[in-house]
Amino acid sequence: MASSTQEHHLHHLPTPYGTTTAPPPTPSTQQPNTNNLCESSDSLSRLLHRIPPTLSLSFPGRRQSPPTTTTSPPLISLSDPKTTLHSNLLSAAKQHGFFQLTKHPISSQLAHSAESESLSIFNLSHDDKQQFFPKNWPLGFDNDDDDDDENVVGQSFCLDRSCSVESNSMELGLTSLRELTCQMEKLGLEVIDELACAVGFENPVGEDPSRFCSLMWISESDGGSRNRPLSSGRLYPFVVGLNYQIRCRKYSMLADSGWVSVSPEVDSVMVTLGDIAQVWSNGKVKKVRGRPVPTSGDVVEVNSNSSCTNSHCVSLTLLVTLPHDSTVSPLLPKSPSLAGSDTDETAVLNEEDDGLDDKNSNTIALEESPMFNSFSFEDYAWRVYHERLLLKDPLVRYRV
Repeated sequence: MASSTQEHHLHHLPTPYGTTTAPPPTPSTQQPNTNNLCESSDSLSRLLHRIPPTLSLSFPGRRQSPPTTTTSPPLISLSDPKTTLHSNLLSAAKQHGFFQLTKHPISSQLAHSAESESLSIFNLSHDDKQQFFPKNWPLGFDNDDDDDDENVVGQSFCLDRSCSVESNSMELGLTSLRELTCQMEKLGLEVIDELACAVGFENPVGEDPSRFCSLMWISESDGGSRNRPLSSGRLYPFVVGLNYQIRCRKYSMLADSGWVSVSPEVDSVMVTLGDIAQVWSNGKVKKVRGRPVPTSGDVVEVNSNSSCTNSHCVSLTLLVTLPHDSTVSPLLPKSPSLAGSDTDETAVLNEEDDGLDDKNSNTIALEESPMFNSFSFEDYAWRVYHERLLLKDPLVRYRV
């Protein structure tokens, strides 16, 4: 991004420490009150037990271990009847913020070919990576090994839906990666449409390419050490994220409930709901922050169609997100729907005596208060991407 734009966003970065400190306490000759000390100790203990799991697992400099318990994400089939599909989708969205799709149109062969092409990108020299994939926030080559944060390890590429290369002097052969990106984008748009129907808001994206954009995030996964810190690398806001499961492996994700470990089925597509989906739903659905992280040290299955080994794989994540000039706001339902069962909604009975039957004379108009203020997507994305806010949910500042 141009330097002028960077300066424009610098004022959004908060100062991590205050400029003043409290004065030292005044010495007292009186004996301490043991009752007050006990009460203070009890209050502090209760406060510490109320700290969310994400706070205890995300302090900078602390090495994080994968969760001990691994679960299987809820299974959802797109071939189910709409009523069943929407019911299962709503349940998974409200309870977890992630699920796995079955009976989707993406072939295993295409996913393996795209993975092989992605591995060839990492085999390029450092100079070629920077030349063919220059940084243009958030696109381009990102070398996290140069970062000062020891919780961030590895390299990644962020590509647009065309998986374009800056220079045509070298043919990288990304045909399968482009096709996989296209198919996962279509699947993501279908998920957004079904989610909108299930939750009860109007889909603001549709199939209008000017209302959304897709980012293919390719990250290396080194399976050598189980003691490596968990990290999803650079964070970026999104509506839904999709990961095709080429082989059996575990992932760690930072959900609203804290770090969770999941093991999706092979050939399924794991779907994560992002912060934009949570705002659109007015807080009805849970979210996953960042991209799923393959758990280090797991043994992966390798077959003749894959160039992945148990020491080096790549993780392909398609993020369906928004253009920079978008405004993010809660999409409140206009009429009673499946989402009307939440406790934060109020049904108001309007009496209309116009000679109609009693069945039609009383209409229920749904009134719902927004849980989030509207905000600029570009400002929010810039802050989340550069601050890597793992310690605190970045949406907190926009809550009403």
